[in-house]
Amino acid sequence: MRAALGFLTPFGPATPPTATTLRWFPVAGAVIGAAVGAVWWGAGRTFPGVALPAALAVTADLVATGMLHVDGLADSADGLLPHLPPARRLEVMAQPDVGAFGVATVAATLLLRVAALATLRPSVALLAGTWCASRAAMVAGTAALPYARGRGLATAFLGDRARSAALVAAAGGVGGAALAAVGAGVAGAAGVVALAVAAAGVLAVARARIGGYTGDVLGAAAVVGETVALVVASAGR
Repeated sequence: MRAALGFLTPFGPATPPTATTLRWFPVAGAVIGAAVGAVWWGAGRTFPGVALPAALAVTADLVATGMLHVDGLADSADGLLPHLPPARRLEVMAQPDVGAFGVATVAATLLLRVAALATLRPSVALLAGTWCASRAAMVAGTAALPYARGRGLATAFLGDRARSAALVAAAGGVGGAALAAVGAGVAGAAGVVALAVAAAGVLAVARARIGGYTGDVLGAAAVVGETVALVVASAGR
């Protein structure tokens, strides 16, 4: 658990990830989501209106994750969306700078997250469940896809058996849906279902264009899934 938090946030111990670390991703995601949800809930009772609490919640998530997953979203957009040969896609994703595809994708995503949260009643359980499910989707990606690079930070996850990772992902998804339902009823659970579909879509694009997953792709799948979940949950408010 501590290792998973250390990998997914800048606040835990900075230890190298292992296959065991991966199994704790859904639980760590629930903890991160609960912390972000607490900021959202507290801001909603401190400030007037809905826009500022929503913006503070999105900011709190960026701080809590050290922008790790948003960086993965930007890199994935730059590598997967333009017309490039497969080898060049991986080179672009490894570069430290961010291109037009990455900037536009991140900007649109953050706007959608703020707008969706602004339509919802602040709920710790909703974000804990959604963030739990998004990390479960990351685990599912390692079970469903081959690793696209020879070596990389996510190489450590290859030691886990696909069946074990799939079970962890399923448990995290079900647990996340249950928590989201507590926070936002049927709409919250529907959001988690939509999250799974959206994350699967990101992983499918990565499989088709670079042959599998990378750490950036896993982060992108999580952020896209969370954003779609919030939009779907807001539709049922």
